[in-house]
Amino acid sequence: MGEIEKRQIDIGKNIKMIEFLKCELLNSIASLFELLVKGFKEGQEAIVEVLANIILVTYSLGKRLGIDYHTVDKKVQEKAKLHMLEEHHLEKWYGDLSSISQYLKNRGKQ
Repeated sequence: MGEIEKRQIDIGKNIKMIEFLKCELLNSIASLFELLVKGFKEGQEAIVEVLANIILVTYSLGKRLGIDYHTVDKKVQEKAKLHMLEEHHLEKWYGDLSSISQYLKNRGKQ
């Protein structure tokens, strides 16, 4: 197999994986909505499972699109800081954005 054929197969495989990850993300979001409608009867563990899958798929999708994990983390941190300055309700009412920003900052030091 020539280099061009190998590259075409790799590109085709990457496109197929991107499509799969998009479907996986939508399915996970739908599962999250379904769990939230049912309430906590399903248990917090099921919700944590779905949230973890959404994060995993998001990182994987970014990588398939040529974006490394650090860049995604950095952008999340930038957005959190921007929303803190804009006094977003998540920050104003709960302090969530400061908490996320601090978590990412500490995670980068490990």
